Order: sequence, then C-alpha cells, then structure tokens
Amino acid sequence: MPHWCALERSYGLGAGSSRTVAAARDVLAGNRRGWRALLPFTGPAFVASVAYMDPGNFATNIQGGAGFGYRLLWVVVLANLMAMLFQALSAKLGIATGKNLAELSREHTPRPVALAMWIVSEIGAMATDLAEFLGVIIALYLLFHVPMLIGAILTGVVTYAILSLHRYGFRTMETVIGSLVGVIAVCYVVETLLAKPNWSEVLYHSVVPWLGGSSSVLLAVGIVGATVMPHAIYLHSALTQERIVPQESGQVGKIVRFAYIDVVIALTIAGLVNLAMMYMAAAVFHATGHSGVADITTAYRTLTPLLGGLAALVFLISLMASGISSSVVGTMAGQVIMQSFVGFTVPLWLRRVVTMAPAVVVVALGLNVTQTLIVSQVVLSFVLPVPVIALVVLTARRDTMGSMANARWLTALAVLAGGAILLLNALLVLQIRTG
Repeated sequence: MPHWCALERSYGLGAGSSRTVAAARDVLAGNRRGWRALLPFTGPAFVASVAYMDPGNFATNIQGGAGFGYRLLWVVVLANLMAMLFQALSAKLGIATGKNLAELSREHTPRPVALAMWIVSEIGAMATDLAEFLGVIIALYLLFHVPMLIGAILTGVVTYAILSLHRYGFRTMETVIGSLVGVIAVCYVVETLLAKPNWSEVLYHSVVPWLGGSSSVLLAVGIVGATVMPHAIYLHSALTQERIVPQESGQVGKIVRFAYIDVVIALTIAGLVNLAMMYMAAAVFHATGHSGVADITTAYRTLTPLLGGLAALVFLISLMASGISSSVVGTMAGQVIMQSFVGFTVPLWLRRVVTMAPAVVVVALGLNVTQTLIVSQVVLSFVLPVPVIALVVLTARRDTMGSMANARWLTALAVLAGGAILLLNALLVLQIRTG
C-alpha cells in the first residue's frame, strides 16, 4: 500500500476531488479564465493560514499592543512577509516533487538527523496544540462559563468531528476552515470600527523598526513564533503534493503560480487580522492607560467597559473560531510530520487525546494560561529554523526540484529571512542571560 494512502484515510489529504481536478484541467487547457480560473487552486493556503491566526497570536499581539502601543507592528509585518515566502516555497515543493517537506527531509538526511528533526518538530506540534486548546478553553469559559477541564474535552470532541468531515472530500474541509477564517476576519473588521485606531501611527510603526528592553524582545520573538509556524510549513507541502498533479512538465509552473496567488491572498488576510489584533490592543488598552493588560481574560473584561459588550463578544467569537480551526489544522500537521518522518501513524482519536494532555495539565495546575500561550510561541520560534533550513536547502536543489529550483536571488532572500529569525532568537537568549 502506498505510504500516502494512510494519510489520505486519516484526513482526506492528497488528491483533490474529481470536480476540483476537472476544473483545474480546464484552466490549464485555457478553457477557463479570469477569477474563476483561480478557484480550483485555492484552498491549501487558506488551510495553512489558520496557523497564523491561532490563539498564540491573540496572546502575543494583545500583550504587545497593550504594553508597547503601535511600536511592534513592524514585527507583525515582517513575520507575515516571511510567512508568505516560506509558505510559497512549501507549496512549490509539494507541487514540483509530489512529496512533502518531511518526506524529503527524511530521504535526504542520515537517519539520526531525520529522527532528531522529527523529535524537534513534534515538540513544536505539541506547543502548537497547547496554544490552540487553551484559546478555545478560555473562550468557552468566558462566553458560557464552561469549566476549563470540561472545555478541554469539548474542544477535543469538536475538532475530531470537523476532522471527520474528510469522508465528504477534502474540499469540504477547506470550505469549513475557510469559513472560520472568514469569521475571524469579519470579527476584526468590527473590532477595528469600534476601536478607531490612530491610522498614522499604524502606518508609521508598520514599517519603522523598534525594540526596547528584554520584555519587548521576548514579545517580538513570540510574535515571530506565533506567525511563522513550523507545522504550517510542513503541512502546506502535504496539501499541494497530490492535489492537482501536473500531467506534463509545462503545467508545473502554471500550478505553482496559482499556488503563489493562493498564498498571497490567504496570508494577506491573516496578516491584516494580526495587525488588527495589535492595533486594537494599542488603541483600546495602551492609549487609555491599561498597558498592564497582559492576558486574554483581562483583555475581554477590560473591553466591556471601554468599548461595550459587543466588542467583548466579538473578541471571544473570533478567539473560539481561531482555536477550533487551528486545532484541526494542527492535528493534520502533526500526523503528517509523524507519518512522513518515521513512517507510522496513530488513530486520530488517540492523537487528539494525547494533544489534549498538556492543556489539561496547565488547567489542572492553575497556571497562567496566557503566559503559557506566549511561552509556547517562543518555543515555536526556536523550532522554526529546522523546517526553514530544510525547505531552503531542498527548494534550491535542482536534483530535487528540477526546473522549479529556486533562483539564486530567491534562495538569498529565504536565507536572509531565516537569518532574521535566528537573530531574534539570539537577542532573546542574550537578554535572558544578562537580565
């Protein structure tokens, strides 16, 4: 049985639906043009983009905006541009090779290195699951007063139910996740209208870098970790590797260009949502003397007297949509990482139970959930160089990518982006050691 069949049975990843593939063939044959030509190729980037709007983003962006106003917006912009670059390369890798990043990493590295990469990537997947579960647990508690332990169980059940939709085709899964992305985006349009940010400050600090003391460096690294997600880089290549398979070499470039458009649209939406999270916190909390707002619960309770009940309700709805959708995507990515690196899988229900465990422990011990969210994002930032380095190396190799190998300027740009991540991590370590 082919290796990929197990993944396809688990979530419906792999080949696109017959209707999607037929529509894509029409486009590639020149029979469908305009915006309708893009539709068969959209979906993978929207699924991956959920990782860039997960509860970890809420925690880091709210704390960043409340504590430092608009001054860390440039980190959000930088992180989102890096995310676009890496997700585009990941999508291209899957299309050009028919394999995903984890599979190729296993094939092109010695077994001990591959196992080490798997272990590090699994740690990243656990940190991701922790953040996503905690986000939904907080939202359920604040919205419906559901005890947090029960909220953890409900979150596991809901995400398992959504994952089970693969039996109706993966396009159904893409539609559900895309709808949740739409809910998050609409919520932040409403929040923007209510918060009324200072647009000149937003524009200025989106392009002018600033870093203060150790706390701002910690948050900057957390923002990068929350935005450029390791598991999303692995997953994107799996989403594209057998979705629309080129039938001739000339089609590869066309499919890749459509994938790039998909990435730009999906991650532009994700980037705007992240900016909105931070400038909303800057306008509502920092500007009104509430710079001490450092957790999601306090943010919710402070929003009500400042902007009214509607703002607080919309905030929690967006948090719940974020947590549920990113939990689904995180489970998919975790299974891809496990199967592709080591060649075995576990039942879907068992993986859900295992990934619930860290969140249950955090709740049971009474730890600060928002601070735990931020720490999980810093962990992701340290894990991130593993898939980034593998991705840059593999996409630059002609023996792997053929004619779709990166141009030298693109490889240089990817190396520069990876170097920026390593620099932020080094700054954090230096700040921790000196103070």
